[in-house]
Formats: sequence, structure tokens, C-alpha cells
Amino acid sequence: MRAALARIVPDEWRRPGWRMPGDWGERRRLQRWWDAQLRDAGLVGIHWPAEYGGRGASLVEQVLLEEEQARSGAPQMALSFVGLNLVGPTLIAHGSDAQKRRHLPAMLASDELWCQGFSEPDAGSDLASVRTTGRVDGDVLVVNGQKVWTSYAQVADRCMLLCRTDPEQRRSRGLSLLILDMHAPGVEVRPLRQITGEAEFNEVFLTDVRVPLADVIGELHDGWSVAMTTLLHERGTALLGIQVRQRLLVDRLVAQVRTGTREGRPLRDDPRVRQAVAQAWIECETVRHLGYRGLTTAMRTGLPGAESSAAKIFLSDVVRRFARTAMDISGIAGLELGEETEGPGGDWATGYLASFALSIGAGTTQIQKNVLAEHVLGLPRG
Repeated sequence: MRAALARIVPDEWRRPGWRMPGDWGERRRLQRWWDAQLRDAGLVGIHWPAEYGGRGASLVEQVLLEEEQARSGAPQMALSFVGLNLVGPTLIAHGSDAQKRRHLPAMLASDELWCQGFSEPDAGSDLASVRTTGRVDGDVLVVNGQKVWTSYAQVADRCMLLCRTDPEQRRSRGLSLLILDMHAPGVEVRPLRQITGEAEFNEVFLTDVRVPLADVIGELHDGWSVAMTTLLHERGTALLGIQVRQRLLVDRLVAQVRTGTREGRPLRDDPRVRQAVAQAWIECETVRHLGYRGLTTAMRTGLPGAESSAAKIFLSDVVRRFARTAMDISGIAGLELGEETEGPGGDWATGYLASFALSIGAGTTQIQKNVLAEHVLGLPRG
């Protein structure tokens, strides 16, 4: 993997200051180009079964690829993430033969980009409280409602959408998971401008959108059990590559401290700076070991355990604390904003502002604490 990535990662990506294109159309073009390089190297969808175009790779091999991509200097190309890591495994486990034939090859070829329509304004990450409805009308569902925090919806072709199809049921019962055509009449996407200036999150408004019943994933009204497959991938191994990118940022700060000065005094001679950098390194190592502990549980049981929730909470805090530490050590220069938000070439201030999104993505911190309270501590719900 490492040798293959070394051959295909462009030299310009490894240079400090290289930035992802600001235009989303350009990002999509770049994503498709990069996916083609990975595909030619046999590194796309390696965790998928061979009969669906993958390599049947083990969980460890999947994690190794994610870590090696981070080490290679490649930016976090996230536009294919939902399709390859969340929707693909969900369709393989629960989709019909027709859904698999239509969508899986298109995901591997980057001909279809996907987003995930789970969170809502009044439900957040509490998926059992979703209010988007799907009313059966002959052989279609008429969908109405709103989704929010939908990453990359502005460039997505399809959406894996959770909605309530049986209004008589409550909480997790009566939900269905659908394949939504993002270009269908009645779908409106409104980007949400973040404090970084980026707009990777979106609101999605659905007004009388007609979705064929054939595009229900699994059984009608049984979307909760299907969605849990998705969340196990999202909150499990899919986040392990982030800790490698975080380690690269820590290494960059260490190099800055070794050579930098403040008011004519070497930064490395300041005991407070040394302590802050050491703490950042320790916390980064803690994230790594929490991630591997979750990986071990997944290898033993086939499912990520509650460790993944603990790792997600801790990672969100670590990334924010580290970015603040880097800003403080860098002084005035650490407050300069730029366009780069990912990778070791990113500026500290933008990284700090971007870090707040981690407490929302893949399940809010509050929801993750509920998971630990109920499934680890045995506390009653509510």
C-alpha cells in the first residue's frame, strides 16, 4: 500500500501551503481523478466483497489503507467517503439485487457521489425522532421534510435518506431508509456557510419528492435496523484515519517549536511550550490506542463496540485543544486565516475553527455520551 501510494500521490500535494480547490465542481473533478488513481492501484473499496468489485480485505487492511493515505500526504478527499464507506456496506448487507447492480459499480467508478440524510433540525443526531415523512402513494413514497448538516449535498447525486413511513409508530419503529435522487423535482439544497468560510454542510428541503418503493433499502418500516449498519461503519473504523492526520499536525508543531523563536527567545527553551507540546503528543497517542481498542473489539465480535463512542468524544476534544495550543504557541501568526482546513499544510486558526464540526459529525458528543451511559454504565434512558 505504501509503495503504491508513493507512486500516485502528486508531489505538489506534499508541499506546505497546497490547498484544496475552493470551487466544489473542481473538488468533484479532483475527487474523480484521485479515485481513478486508487482504482488503478487496486485500492478503492478494498473492504467490499470481491463479487461487488472489492478485494474482500480484512478490517485491519482497511484501517492500514486509511492510515497510509494520511501518511502519504494525500489530502482527506471526502466526497467519496459516504458512498464507499457507509452506503456501499449498507447496500451490500441489506440492498436488493437490483440496487446493488445499479449503484455499487457507480460508487466504485465515482460516477455517483452520495450524501447521508439522517440529522434534522428538531432531532439532531437522535435519529429515532426524525420527522421527515414518506407517505405511500401507489408504488412510490411521497417525501416531505428537512435535513440538516448534510455533508456534500451540493455535489451529491444520491442521498441515503431516513424518514418516517408509518406515522402510527413511535421512536425507532416505522422508519424507512431510502435511496433519494438528489436531482429529483422537489429537492432543494441550501449550503450552510461555516465560520471557516467553507460550506461543506447543507440544509436539504424535500417537498412532495416521489421516491419509488423499489428504492427502499431493506424492508419498508424497518429502516432503523438498516441504519444501524450505516452508523456502525460511521462511528467505528471510518474515523481511525483522522488520528494519523492529527499526528502529522503534532509533528509539524514539534518542528516549529524546535526552530521557532518568540521575542528573540527559542520556543524550545520555554517550559510551558514544551509541556503543551508533550501533552498534545500524549493525547494523540491516547486517541490512537482508543481507536485500536475499538478495532480489536470489532475484530472479535464483528461490530465496533462502545469504545468507538469514547474515541469519538475524546478525538473531538483533542483536535480542538491541539489547534488552540498551536495558535497560542504561534502568537500573532497563529491567528491568520487561510483556505486550507485539512492536512499538515493547514493553518492553525482555520484548523481551530474547523475543529468544532467534529463534535457534530458522525453523531454529536451528547448522543455519544448517551451511548456510553446506556451501554457501558447501564444507566436508564432519560
